[in-house]
Amino acid sequence: MLKRFVLPLSLLATPLAAQDIAEVPPEADYETRDVVLQTTMGDIVIALEMERAPITAANFLRYVEEDRFDGTVFYRAMPLDWGEQPNGLIQGGTQWDPERVLPGIEHEPTSETGLTHSRGALSMAMGEPGTANGDFSIMLGDQTGLDADPTSDDPARRAGYAVFGYVTQGMDVVEAIHALPTDPDKGEGWMRGQMLAEPVEIVEARVVEPAGTAGVE
Repeated sequence: MLKRFVLPLSLLATPLAAQDIAEVPPEADYETRDVVLQTTMGDIVIALEMERAPITAANFLRYVEEDRFDGTVFYRAMPLDWGEQPNGLIQGGTQWDPERVLPGIEHEPTSETGLTHSRGALSMAMGEPGTANGDFSIMLGDQTGLDADPTSDDPARRAGYAVFGYVTQGMDVVEAIHALPTDPDKGEGWMRGQMLAEPVEIVEARVVEPAGTAGVE
């Protein structure tokens, strides 16, 4: 059973107006930790939002530090036909491997963290709040329909998905993975046809220590 983005496609099919899209200033002075996902198609560097999304970022960091992502794959590429192309997301992670997966974590909605599903955002896949663990997605374009909407009557829209970091280098690798062929017979429900024919391996996930800290006890 895969954790997934289960909000209706209608939330993804139409971009919000510019005034509705929250801004995440790149120069904001918030605590982050850099992680590199070394894949068979190249490296993806991520800044984890340790201050703004502490629970979700710490969960991802634990997976990295305990080598739980090493040898896993990016297995899904969801296309969207609106907006600047390429658009959509890629998804990867532990896929409920009992040897890798950790218990689900408390949900951190974007309405509380101030983060948003903009280009390069990392977001936790989940079935419902509290079930996110070791599967995640990377946005190729702005998909603010995945953000939390506290005013909505729909529980899924009200919760949204938890953003916990942003790609700082390697979006070309993300786009290359997204462009790979998919298998029309793989996947369940509206995810059918979005599974990569040949998943891309995450060879190693590692923390990038700040300059000048190597060898420091």
